[in-house]
Amino acid sequence: MSKVVGIQFRSNGKVYDFESGHFVLKQGDKVMVVTEEGPAIGAVCAKPQCWAKCDTSRNLKKIFRLATQEEIERYERDCSLEKEVYEYCYQKVKERSMPMRLVSVERRFDGSKIVVYFTADGRVDFRQLVKDLVGKFRTRIEMRQIGVRHQAKMVGGLGSCGRPLCCTNFINSFDPVTIKMAKKQNISLNPNKISGMCGRLMCCLTYEHEYYEKATKRLPKVGKKIITKEGEGKIIRQNVLKETLTVALDSGSELEVQVRDLPGASRSSREGLFKKKSPKKE
Repeated sequence: MSKVVGIQFRSNGKVYDFESGHFVLKQGDKVMVVTEEGPAIGAVCAKPQCWAKCDTSRNLKKIFRLATQEEIERYERDCSLEKEVYEYCYQKVKERSMPMRLVSVERRFDGSKIVVYFTADGRVDFRQLVKDLVGKFRTRIEMRQIGVRHQAKMVGGLGSCGRPLCCTNFINSFDPVTIKMAKKQNISLNPNKISGMCGRLMCCLTYEHEYYEKATKRLPKVGKKIITKEGEGKIIRQNVLKETLTVALDSGSELEVQVRDLPGASRSSREGLFKKKSPKKE
């Protein structure tokens, strides 16, 4: 059995899982890891937990080593430099009235470059801004335009549910979200209720979409006529989670019935509960 430990590279940022290897770590320790962007220093933010190596679904990287005091001091200087770059860049953007919004600044631990993240509605000519930054900080500058969802992921915050944003906590890639998903789940289509901090449809609409897709296939469609114990009627509402139907009877009353209680019993014969419409005569 090996152990997995949560590492944070930014204060209140996303927690990434790494294999601790032979290191004995505790919360607050600074460690050196190798990421896709190169070497980086992170802080242990969660107590190491046991993890079965036979679980091949998680291909975790290992902690490279503990960070030295010199590296920790260098990391703290980089954090101060990032704030300085952000403030200077913000000032220049404001002076030139550039149509862009700064999100974050990151300096690579190896000192190879500084990355400035920003959002904009279209393409922005930032060549002069880059010249100003290079002239002042004497290092390579990379301007990287991101979308509003990635902005929310980097900045973080609380969702309407009162919990930290899903994109900040665990979402690695953004799946397409459509208004059809909200309709399928009978959620109010009020934009204020189904939009996240980024202004786009909430990612959590995708979590139960697959279940609703499968469940609705097992239920008679709204508008179909069926036969109940109380007589014939038309389906006017579905409750997918309870697997119930609200039926408007021919007598004028409404009746809520369980799908499993409908005459015809077995699922295989459930299709026979619908009254097929006769084809229109031309």
